[in-house]
Amino acid sequence: MNLDDIRKLLKELLIESLSLEDIEPDDIGDDEILFGEGLGLDSLDAVEIVVLLQRNFGLEVKDMNQGKEIFYSINTLAKYVYENTRT
Repeated sequence: MNLDDIRKLLKELLIESLSLEDIEPDDIGDDEILFGEGLGLDSLDAVEIVVLLQRNFGLEVKDMNQGKEIFYSINTLAKYVYENTRT
């Protein structure tokens, strides 16, 4: 799976897992900030993303300071998944 495939999958999973209504994957920019003024996600959504990463990619994010960097945008999430799932 390349980075583009991971970005697309992450957008689909976020929309489904977070019940983001009226949002399509193409509506989420790759560099759009996911929390606060960007997509508007909150701390509860961060917990859902942790579960999403664990369930779909077998990845754990235990350090929330690291999580802030990883969860910044689709690009940062995709890079984390790509770098940590390659064999």
